[in-house]
Amino acid sequence: MDIRIRAARPTEFPETGDLTASAYLDDGLLGAGAEDPYLLVLRDTPARAGKADLLVAVDTDDTLLGTVTYAAQGSPLQDIGRPGEAEFRMLAVAHRARGRGVGEALVRECVARARAERGVVRLVMSTQPAMLGAHRIYERLGFTRTPERDWEPVPGLSLLTYKMTL
Repeated sequence: MDIRIRAARPTEFPETGDLTASAYLDDGLLGAGAEDPYLLVLRDTPARAGKADLLVAVDTDDTLLGTVTYAAQGSPLQDIGRPGEAEFRMLAVAHRARGRGVGEALVRECVARARAERGVVRLVMSTQPAMLGAHRIYERLGFTRTPERDWEPVPGLSLLTYKMTL
């Protein structure tokens, strides 16, 4: 399968938001399910695109396969990024596209952007403990765990953190 990574087009924002929300909901990653307030954040692609790079993975027919948000150094969308660090967030792959390298392609694009960004020495990210498939991708690509940076954005939601030194 040919996978291209590019910036999301404004006409794709609703579909991109729905894909992200569905991936999190279907994988049971939202504590309050369909009532979880984080769904609004996941669906708000115009806001993400205004503060970071909203990227999509598409096939040869431009069918949306997955998405990730790349937050450059200093982006207001960074959760854990420090000076000299870029961050990626909200990695999501459509269920029909899983197991085909879409998630890895999106992460590789984030790594490439971080390496090209002046002054960036690390790429960081947060992940839920249940995202085991994503953890395998991160570790295979050279990310290492940073347990000293693990955090809780809301009480009861523990996030694991990873970094890649560039």
